[in-house]
Amino acid sequence: MELPSHLKSLYSHLLKHTIKPTKDLSFNFDNDLYKSIITFSNERMRIYENKSQGLKPPYTYNPILKEFRFCNIYRELDKQTIDFHTLLKPYVNDLPHWLLNMLLCRFICKPETIEEIGLLSFDEKNNAKVYEKLLSLPSPKYGSAYIFPISLIQKSNHNTREKFFCFYLPEIVHKVSDVIRMFKDVSVINALEKILPIFKYNFKFHWTEVLIDIAYQYPDYIDLFKRFPIGPGSLPTMKRLNSSKHPEDVCLDLVSTVPSNFEYLTYNGIPLYLSAENWEGIGCEYRKYTNLKEGKGRKRKYIV
Repeated sequence: MELPSHLKSLYSHLLKHTIKPTKDLSFNFDNDLYKSIITFSNERMRIYENKSQGLKPPYTYNPILKEFRFCNIYRELDKQTIDFHTLLKPYVNDLPHWLLNMLLCRFICKPETIEEIGLLSFDEKNNAKVYEKLLSLPSPKYGSAYIFPISLIQKSNHNTREKFFCFYLPEIVHKVSDVIRMFKDVSVINALEKILPIFKYNFKFHWTEVLIDIAYQYPDYIDLFKRFPIGPGSLPTMKRLNSSKHPEDVCLDLVSTVPSNFEYLTYNGIPLYLSAENWEGIGCEYRKYTNLKEGKGRKRKYIV
């Protein structure tokens, strides 16, 4: 499926992701499981295509995929990611300003709240106004996709989410931006090792998400085809594929497979090959899929 035209100008990493990864035939997977993951992923892509073409439901006859919600195979197609990158695209030539507000967006995780409060800057008066607006909003004002671990900041001078977002982020983001500018095709794992000590709070999950965003707009800094952290949702799938290897290595092996029968998203007719980030997400969604087939897990029903 060809990438929608309005997204081609939104992201800056697309051309880089059309470069076919070097194929390494040394991997050793549970082959039946691998084929099942490809089948699942292809059906998810066909669902997205059917929806984007304006077809009427059902978009699939797979009973699990028909009834329950799953994330897109390509994160670039997720509505919230599109909303945040669209909002911040005018600021990409100013990394600190862009990064400050991408952090705000990912921490708040609710575009409607961002629209209500406005963006942060390096002006204290502006940020005080954003703080008051955020403080006064009724709940729920934060999204649930990325749970904020409030325990990490409770003993700090910025011991509420509102203070942390509006006053700590502007204070620290220039230092982090300076480090990021020194990156050249760095893996997300190596980037986390450099950034988290400077940021001073171990928001590994949120920073992983923001580093993906950085890779989408500043692809020379972060390479998503390199070593990528495997979250707890994806971990069971990676272990099932090959229990004898480190899950991060299994993910890199998946990158090298380049399945020829995959329903790739394309950019000007060229496949957007699956990065380690894509495969980690696929592992998480496939784990949800298998849990639901077994009557387990969180049941997020699909609403037409």
